[in-house]
Amino acid sequence: MKTSDFYYDLPEELIAQTPLEQRDASRLMVLDRNTGKTEHRRFYELPELLCPGDCLVLNDSRVLPARLFGKRPTGGAVEVLLLTDKGEKCWECLVRPGKKARPGDTLTFGDGELTAEILEVLEGGNRLIRFDYRGIFMETLERLGRMPLPPYIHEELKDAERYQTVYSRELGSAAAPTAGLHFTPELLEKIRERGVDLAFVTLHVGLGTFRPVKEEEIEDHDMHSEFCVITEDAAQKVNAAKKRGGRIVSVGTTSLRTLESFADERGFLKPSSGWTDIFIYPGYKFKCVDALITNFHLPESTLLMLVSALAGREHILSAYHEAVREKYRFFSFGDAMFIR
Repeated sequence: MKTSDFYYDLPEELIAQTPLEQRDASRLMVLDRNTGKTEHRRFYELPELLCPGDCLVLNDSRVLPARLFGKRPTGGAVEVLLLTDKGEKCWECLVRPGKKARPGDTLTFGDGELTAEILEVLEGGNRLIRFDYRGIFMETLERLGRMPLPPYIHEELKDAERYQTVYSRELGSAAAPTAGLHFTPELLEKIRERGVDLAFVTLHVGLGTFRPVKEEEIEDHDMHSEFCVITEDAAQKVNAAKKRGGRIVSVGTTSLRTLESFADERGFLKPSSGWTDIFIYPGYKFKCVDALITNFHLPESTLLMLVSALAGREHILSAYHEAVREKYRFFSFGDAMFIR
């Protein structure tokens, strides 16, 4: 299939720049993946769409405040974005301005409580950087770092917690698993009262999720790798739901990719951890996931290809054209879709 098969026209004004005041007040398009029929709801109505015995699977990864603003040896400004923890205080980073970030340079952040040395230039232009600090690095990062918002968001985020899910707990993502941003503690409790199990997996979202597909044929695209974990508790809940005939409802494409990466051919799970670069596009046979809660994705993106694999490209593009006509809000802070 061609990348251009997944293009749709999106007016820029429909790209949500800020979150709604109330998380679960967002709109919810419900799409029947077999018929293509849609209906329009609100996210707080989600419990009505779930059935006793279902299992809702959520990604509990927490976004690192991974943007650091500091100074180069000359006193010039530098921005460092942490990408991957390489161990022993070393991180793979994106540095701006890149041309002035040379191996051997020392960078300073804050009042000098955090310093860093550029060790080498990696393939693709990223830098390997070793940090020096006192105490706990994550606490230092919480004080000095800022939230790494997606490139299509141009507004400053007033409350950093609005780019975190209310159930986030495992620090490690470079971007939020945004389908989960619509949930409130009260809504999760209503879902539990409905007789739906909640299972938490972890996938640390990488910036590769925003990398465009540049190849003409989608099969030629190299998918980025992300680290994920399935606990024993999560595996037991998913397996129990499958045995009793309940649906596995994934919250977000990250949870879905985690489940599909580690499920056996019957869709059952074992406690697992590791890296996944699974690329899901039309023609893929789902093993574990029955339904998906997700936001609206960028044209020609791997995420749009993933939802097209679940619901069919024609159904998805028709639903997206309808969402544009109905002026839904798109992308990270936008509205949601329930594919069932």
